[in-house]
Amino acid sequence: MKFRFLLWMLGRLMAKASRDNPAFQKQLEGRDLVFQLHTLDGRIARHFIVKDLRISSRRGLADEPAFALGFKDAAYGFATLTAKNKQLAFMQGIQNKDIQIQGNPALVLWFQGLTKYLSPKKKPSPQKAA
Repeated sequence: MKFRFLLWMLGRLMAKASRDNPAFQKQLEGRDLVFQLHTLDGRIARHFIVKDLRISSRRGLADEPAFALGFKDAAYGFATLTAKNKQLAFMQGIQNKDIQIQGNPALVLWFQGLTKYLSPKKKPSPQKAA
């Protein structure tokens, strides 16, 4: 359930960033594609549509995604996508065959670059009066 919610939330965050964040929109320039994240058994899947500098998402498998990331199971997918060091988590998962990439691997790197725009901005902590 957590993985399904995370994928849904990822879609919401990317849709908002594609409307409001100029740096995020710049990453979408020239892209017109569909990609998906899913469990290897296909029970949980969400695909993301990049078109006209916007991202939207739908549940389920896409017909012909440009790339797909398959996680061995929902718990592993959730742990990988929420890891502190996502780069390391992905690399280990790919080496261990717990993550499978289908399609264009260069687009996976592009997707990982997009996720840096989705982190919430940290508010400066208020200074305590001495």
